[in-house]
Parts: sequence; C-alpha cells; structure tokens
Amino acid sequence: MIPYLTAVLLHKCPRCREGNLFTHKWYQLSKVTNMPQECAVCKQKMEVEPGFYYGTGYVSYALTVAFTVSTFVAWWILAGFSIKDNSIFWWIGTNASLLIALQPWFMRTSRAIWLSWFYHKDDERLSKLSIVTNTHK
Repeated sequence: MIPYLTAVLLHKCPRCREGNLFTHKWYQLSKVTNMPQECAVCKQKMEVEPGFYYGTGYVSYALTVAFTVSTFVAWWILAGFSIKDNSIFWWIGTNASLLIALQPWFMRTSRAIWLSWFYHKDDERLSKLSIVTNTHK
C-alpha cells in the first residue's frame, strides 16, 4: 500500500492509492487536467459535482508560495542576495521561470491534494456501513 503523501505526489486515487488520477502525461499541456470519470481500480468518482475543483486554486496558491519561499531560502544560503550584483533579480527570474515550467505539476498536485481531503482510504468502510443502514429502512 502506498503511503498518503507518496500517493498524492504520484497523483494516485486517494481512496485505493493505486489508480491514476489523470489520463495523460503532465507535459501534454492541452490535456494536463483531464481526469477519468472514475478510478479504474476502485470506481471512485473523480468529478463529485460541477465546480468541485474550484477550491484547488487556493491549494495551488499555497504550493507556489511554499515553493517560492523555499527557492528564496535556498538562493539566500547558496548564493546570497545583493542589489549591487543583481542577484535578487537573478533569483526573481529563475523563480518565475521555474514556476511557469512547473505549473502543470502544481495544478495536478493541487487537484490530488484537494480530492484527498474529501476522500480517504477508509471511505469504502463508510460506504458499506451506509449500505447496511439503508437496507434496514
């Protein structure tokens, strides 16, 4: 069984942690967010309701801010900052380039995180419980 964080980073289904969340590779930019209707392994629905993934903008924002802070700290430790040698501008350019290049990955990862907050590994147990309680009504 794949651990939670690994499943999110590999874009696996949050319920079974085996099925793929996306139908195409991340570098196929026109299809970067295409997802199957349901997981191929556990049949978990990927699109819960229309507009479900609007909240991923907040998650993507948090990921990009964390990435920017980490590149800032890494640059500061490795190269240092100074206005005299324009190193701050080199960092800004490098960070902006990396953010643009990694945007498809950030979009996919934010979707994987968002979906994992609503569906967990133990959802199968809960769905069986609701089936049992519905049969007694």
